[in-house]
Amino acid sequence: MSEQHTYRVIVRGTWEGLTDEARARLLAEAAEHGLTSMRFTEGGSLSYEPSPLKHFSMRYVVVSDAADGEEMAGAIAEDRAETTLRELGYGFGDLKSTVTDLDTMKINFKPASRR
Repeated sequence: MSEQHTYRVIVRGTWEGLTDEARARLLAEAAEHGLTSMRFTEGGSLSYEPSPLKHFSMRYVVVSDAADGEEMAGAIAEDRAETTLRELGYGFGDLKSTVTDLDTMKINFKPASRR
């Protein structure tokens, strides 16, 4: 059995070709998708600023084989984002992901005497 790693992935993109209905829905729901909505989840959390309504980000937790690496985790998250955005009827483009492997991330602990 292969080793599994947990990745945090931020998928960023731009809104493109939004219909009037989609734009109105995004603007109406903007308060639900601000800074306080930024959470890493398996299903993803969408965040964006309503003015200007141009960019968005989605945060995902992806668990996959460590041997597949960060590139695969990014591809999985981008695929999830595309699926979600299409299901919601939102036009988008230019998806890019940033991946952090939580299992290899170094944490610098400060000695108690330096706190």
